[in-house]
Amino acid sequence: EVDLNKPEGKIDEYINLPKAVGKKVKVCSLVDKELSTQARDVFDKTISKDEFREWSGKKREVKKLARTYDYFVAQANIMTDIAATFGKAFGPTGKMPNPKSGCIVPPKVDLKSVYEKLQRTVAVRTKKQPVIGVRVGTEGMSEDEVAENIYAVYGFVKKKLPRGEQQIKKVYVKTTMGKPQQIGA
Repeated sequence: EVDLNKPEGKIDEYINLPKAVGKKVKVCSLVDKELSTQARDVFDKTISKDEFREWSGKKREVKKLARTYDYFVAQANIMTDIAATFGKAFGPTGKMPNPKSGCIVPPKVDLKSVYEKLQRTVAVRTKKQPVIGVRVGTEGMSEDEVAENIYAVYGFVKKKLPRGEQQIKKVYVKTTMGKPQQIGA
């Protein structure tokens, strides 16, 4: 049994899957002048530090922005400005740029590799229950690709738990509207 009240019982990590999960991950960048041009070529949306003032005080628009994008990539040296402008909306929704996911980058970095990595990144979390739900693929993917992603998540979770595999009771695969199917016995 996992005690979710103890830090060692909780999992709040990001994992890079071997295969992209099929659904395009939407990424917005929050950068300063150094990365602005490169970011506009790579990401789905780019908001430069100069534009932060336009977002300040627009609570509804910032919340909509948080719902629209899966990840926000931030330039490390402007994180205080990002927190001040977007923190109240991004924090509660879990969208604040996170170093664990590779979303906080230095002023000199190859943003294309960051974007490609995020296309295969998923959050692995236990919340209020000792259950982890992770998107591992789509029906359009081959069984081998989905299986490879499932094994990656399983291996990751097994390493994170104090007693490893002994603490994993069951593993299920489920499509969005389908019934869960147990893997193994």
